Amino acid sequence: MGILTSILVLLAGVGVFIAGMNMMGQGLESSAGSSMKKLFNKISNNRLAGVGVGVAVTAIIQSSSATSVMVIGFVNAGVMTLVQATAIIMGANIGTTVTGIIVSLKSLPIGEFAAAMAFVGVMMTFFKKDKIKKIGGILCGLGLIFVGLDLMSGAFKDSQELTDMFANMFAAIDFPLLLILLGAVFTAIIQSSSAATGLIIIMAGSGAVDVQSAFFIVLGTNIGTCATAVLAALGTNTNAKRTAFIHLMVKTVGTVILGALYWIFAPHVVGFFQSIFPNTPEMQIAWFHVAFNVCNTLLQLPFVKQIVKIATVVIKDKPSPAETQYNMHFIDDRLLSTPPIAVAQVKKEILYMAEVARENIRLSMSSLTSDEYVNREKIADNEARINHTYHSIARYLIKLASLNLSVSDEKLVGAYHHVITDIERIGDYSENFIEQTEKMKAEKISFSDIAIAEIVQMYNKVDNMFDLSLHVFEHRDFDSLDKVAQIEDEVDDMKADLGVSHIARLHSGNCDVERGTYFFSVITALERIGDHLINIAFSIKNPTGSQSKRTEINDMPNVNA
Repeated sequence: MGILTSILVLLAGVGVFIAGMNMMGQGLESSAGSSMKKLFNKISNNRLAGVGVGVAVTAIIQSSSATSVMVIGFVNAGVMTLVQATAIIMGANIGTTVTGIIVSLKSLPIGEFAAAMAFVGVMMTFFKKDKIKKIGGILCGLGLIFVGLDLMSGAFKDSQELTDMFANMFAAIDFPLLLILLGAVFTAIIQSSSAATGLIIIMAGSGAVDVQSAFFIVLGTNIGTCATAVLAALGTNTNAKRTAFIHLMVKTVGTVILGALYWIFAPHVVGFFQSIFPNTPEMQIAWFHVAFNVCNTLLQLPFVKQIVKIATVVIKDKPSPAETQYNMHFIDDRLLSTPPIAVAQVKKEILYMAEVARENIRLSMSSLTSDEYVNREKIADNEARINHTYHSIARYLIKLASLNLSVSDEKLVGAYHHVITDIERIGDYSENFIEQTEKMKAEKISFSDIAIAEIVQMYNKVDNMFDLSLHVFEHRDFDSLDKVAQIEDEVDDMKADLGVSHIARLHSGNCDVERGTYFFSVITALERIGDHLINIAFSIKNPTGSQSKRTEINDMPNVNA
C-alpha cells in the first residue's frame, strides 16, 4: 500500500471512529435522557456529587467538550454556580477516559466481533419500538468505533512507510514540551480528545510511537480539548467566560504539575504501567490517561473555591451594555447540544413564565376588588416579560424540534408550544382587568360588596386551580388530573350561578346595567383563565390540552421531564 493511500485510509479510520463515537454517544444520551435530567436536578454544592455528575454525564455523551459546553450554558443561564461548574468539569475530565478504555480493547482478540455489532445495530434500527432503535444506535456506534480502529491500525500494518514516517517524526521532536504541544494542537484542530487519544493508542500499538512519548502527547490532548469550551464561551456573560477559563486552568495546572513529575520519573512510570499491562501498549496509554485525570481531580478538588477566586480576579465583572432586561433564566443555546437537558430546562422556563402571569393576575384582581394601590408599571413590566419569554421559548422549541429528539421529548416539545400559548393568554387577562379598573374609576362606577365577595370567591377558586395545574404540569401527576377537571367544573358552575344571581340583582334594582356589564366581563374572564389552566394540566396527557379531558388519552408516556 502506497503511503498516500495509507494516509487516506488512516483519515477514513479517524472519520469512521468519530462518527461511531458520536452515534454511540447520541444513542446513550437518548436512552439515558431522563437519568441525566435527574442528575442535573440534584446538583448541589457538594463537590464529590458534582464530580460524580460530571463523570456520569460525560461517560454517557462520550465527550468532555460537550459536557463543558453544557456547563457553560447552565452558568450563562444563571442556574449553576462557578463552584458547582468546577466540580462537574473535574468529573468530566475523568468521564472522558472511558473512550480510551474502549479503544484499548482493540488489543484484545474481540475487534472483529465488536465491529460486527455495527451490522446488528443497523438491523435493530429497523424495528418500530423506540427502545430497540436506541439500543441499535448504541451498538451501531460501538461497532463503527471498532471499524474505525481497524482501518487506522490497518493503515499502519499495511504500510511500513507510514509507520516509519510517524516514528521518525516523533523521534525528531523527542522533547516533552514539544510532544505536549503537539497533542494540544492536534486535539484543538479535530475538537475531540477522545479521537486524538484513540489515534495515539493505535500508533503505539503499531510501533509508530513509543509509550513514553505517547504519555506526553496524551497530556497535551487534555489541554487541547479546552478549545471547544473556550469557543463556546465567546459572547457569553462574565461567569460563563470564567467557567471556560477554569476548565483551561484545571487542565493546564494539572498537566504542568503531573507532567513535571512524569518527566522526572518517566522510566519508572512507564515501567509501572508495563508491569500491570505487559505487551499491551494500548492498555498502558488508556489507563495512564485515567490515572492522570483521577490524580488531577484529587489534587485540585480541595481548592475549588480558590480556583473560582482566581478566575474571578482574572476575568473581572463588566457591565453588559446591550443585554435586554428580560434575559432567560434557564434556557441557553449551548444546552441544545444535549437535547434531553435542553427540554428539561424549557419546562423550568415555562414554570417561571407561569408564576409571572400568576403574579399579574393577583395584582390586577387586587386593583379590581379593592382600593389598594397597584403599581401599574409593575404589571406592564410583567406583561412585557411574559411576552418576551413566550417568544424566546417558542424560538427555542423550534430549534429543539429540528434536533434528534426521543419520541417522548418530541411530544413534550409539541405540548410546550400549546402550554406557553395558554400562559401568554392568561397574562393578557391581567391587562384586561387593569383597563377595566381604570374605566370604572373614570366612570365613577364600583361593585357592590356582594359582587366583590362573589368575584373574590371565584378568583380564589381559580387561584387554587393555578396551584394544582402547575403542580400537575411540573411533576406529571396524572393522579391529580381528575381533581383539576373537578375544580374547572366548579368554576364553570360558579360562573353560571353568579350570572343568575347578578341578573336577579338587576331585576330587583340592586344593581345597574353598567356595573352588570363589568361584572359579567370579570367572571367570564376568570372562567376562561380556568380553561387555559386545565389545558396546561392536561398537556401531560394530550399535547393540545383538555379537549378530551373526560376520555383516557395516552398520547404521552409517563416520563420525568
